[in-house]
Amino acid sequence: MDIITNSTKEALKKYFGFSGFKGRQEEIIQHLLGKNNTFVIMPTGGGKSICYQLPALMMEGTAVVISPLIALMKNQVDAVRFHANDNKIAHYINSTLSRSEIEYIKNDLRTGKTKLLYLAPESLTKTENIKLLQELTLSFCAIDEAHCISEWGHDFRPEYRRLRSIIESIADIPLIALTATATPKVQYDIQKNLGMLDAKVYKDSFNRDNLFYEVRPKFDVKKDIVQYIKKNEGKSGIIYCLSRKKVGEIAEFLQLNGIKALPYHAGLDANTRSKHQDAFLMEDTDVIVATIAFGMGIDKPDVRFVIHHDIPKSVEGYYQETGRAGRDGGEGHCIAFYAYKDIEKLEKFLVGKSIAEQEIGKQLLHEIVSYSESAMCRRKVLLNYFGEEFEEEKCDKKCDNCSNPKEKFEGKEHIITMLSTVKLLKQKFKFKHIVNFLLGVKTAEIKDYKHIDLSEFGCGKNEDEKFWNAVIRQSIVHGFISKEIDSYGTLKLTKKGEGFIENPSSVLLTQNHDYDRIPENFYTKNEKSSIADEVLLDLLKSIRKKVALQKDVPPFVVFQDPSLEDMATQYPCSNEELGNIVGVGLGKARKFGSEFINAISKYVKDNDIERPDEIVVKSAVNKSGLKVFIIQSIDRKIPIEDIADSKGVKIDKIIEEIEGIVASGTKLNVNYYIDEMLDEDQQADLFEYFMEAETDSVEEAVEELDGEFEEEEIRFMRIKFMSEVAN
Repeated sequence: MDIITNSTKEALKKYFGFSGFKGRQEEIIQHLLGKNNTFVIMPTGGGKSICYQLPALMMEGTAVVISPLIALMKNQVDAVRFHANDNKIAHYINSTLSRSEIEYIKNDLRTGKTKLLYLAPESLTKTENIKLLQELTLSFCAIDEAHCISEWGHDFRPEYRRLRSIIESIADIPLIALTATATPKVQYDIQKNLGMLDAKVYKDSFNRDNLFYEVRPKFDVKKDIVQYIKKNEGKSGIIYCLSRKKVGEIAEFLQLNGIKALPYHAGLDANTRSKHQDAFLMEDTDVIVATIAFGMGIDKPDVRFVIHHDIPKSVEGYYQETGRAGRDGGEGHCIAFYAYKDIEKLEKFLVGKSIAEQEIGKQLLHEIVSYSESAMCRRKVLLNYFGEEFEEEKCDKKCDNCSNPKEKFEGKEHIITMLSTVKLLKQKFKFKHIVNFLLGVKTAEIKDYKHIDLSEFGCGKNEDEKFWNAVIRQSIVHGFISKEIDSYGTLKLTKKGEGFIENPSSVLLTQNHDYDRIPENFYTKNEKSSIADEVLLDLLKSIRKKVALQKDVPPFVVFQDPSLEDMATQYPCSNEELGNIVGVGLGKARKFGSEFINAISKYVKDNDIERPDEIVVKSAVNKSGLKVFIIQSIDRKIPIEDIADSKGVKIDKIIEEIEGIVASGTKLNVNYYIDEMLDEDQQADLFEYFMEAETDSVEEAVEELDGEFEEEEIRFMRIKFMSEVAN
């Protein structure tokens, strides 16, 4: 055994440059070197990949690694090649490769030069690949992300169900299954489906003590995200969203706010995905915005924050995605934005699936709701979900609930009431049914079972639904009741729960969060920033008048009133910040901004003003694609009617967009269109009118000019005037 130990350590140093193993890595590797089935449950960042990569490099033959993430395959293959200084030592076969590239890889495999071959489960099912593997000497098969086998896993892949039979048809080799997330139920499913109930299980603690867990209410979420990132400038982070559309929207919003961010989802072409991934790894971009469904698979150790714009479909998904933060042991902040309406959206996605799939999906969603709304220690709730006990004192205030705890209340009598109800109803019903019984809600199910006739019906109606949700969820964590997974969440009394009914004792509980109700101080904490500073506003108006005289233009050409009001609210002190003010833009900020910035900076300093945390773009980001299209079309002198037709909108909408573009400081040359409607003299008259007007109001112009011009003609001349004089 000592000889194996020494050679293992030497191999670790030789191939990976490490002088010692992490956790139970060495024990796992030796077990696999003995050609035994092995099951590894290790949190993200625990070093799972070494557990199969090192044995593969040491053993005779080629190890096959089944992985669902194409991005991760490339990343891991590159890493092994780099450490071994050999491009033939590791390969992957997936849909991104050409026929000639695959033939090159097959040649390396047949000549025995390749020690690690990564395959997607879909690739393994192909007849040509099965035949290829049957020709080779194989050392073992590693199944990464093994939770994909289980219907109860957070990323179930039906292809994984066929793995065992396909592997048996190829060779009699040991298996190593690895996952970062597995509840006891998922663990059993994996072993059963892979036919490896005899495997030795290596399970590490799921506690990531360097991560800070936080759930925030989903109000003004974009502003919240921008402010957080600006406070953590230069740090790497991942933002997960529910849809591809939202990924694009958030990435664009961050870019508009001066944040280096890129989108990453399955709808992008392979080249773009690869380019964005490399930019993130090489620190050319700080933030990647990705879909939850696609999964990242990026092995970057210094991700400092993971933000969930939308709550995931399961606790496992949440745990694995947050696990991408702080893999180097450094800080990692995990923020999830939660609103129950997101859960309702996810429930709609279950419609049309089989009854079993719907029940599983609903149960997984119920668990993530429990985690999100709980006021208990986040770590305690998370680790309890994975079958691990945790004393919340050890959290060391590394979650929002421990750093800012809610007031506790005596829960003994409430727990007895709830446990007695579960017992009365023969331990045959789920969470929702028990809560409805306690509240006295006459649902169809309660009527069908004649529970409405029981004298105890409505025994908890003095409290509300959220209260009883909190009692049940915390009773599960305390071990008084358990949820039967196979029956989709039926509540059962444990021995501890039975004992509590007979001999109750004091138990302190906390009321759940209500994230659908806006916190009292949510808006008032920045109340000062929501109202224009009248003293500053007067000062800015006098500066505008002075600048207008110097430039020989009307005051509205410099900045319009809404822009000054926003300045007197946000206190911008740089060109970049001024460029984010309503109706300004960077071009206009550079042209007219210096005196305003100097005056605001001095005013802030002299009056000890506490500025808002960050200024955000006010315009809706999803319109910016239309803006770009309009600018490009006008550059090509396409008629405005044609621009409107091509986008399926009314011409008035296009004119509004053009006005917004010009008001923000961008020059547009619409002369080609104006020349078709107005002659030179008419244009000169309107130009002169705006030069002398006190306001750029179209309504006032129509009235002042006594119907001589159509409203559309005046609007386009105002666009021309603002573009040439103001921008």
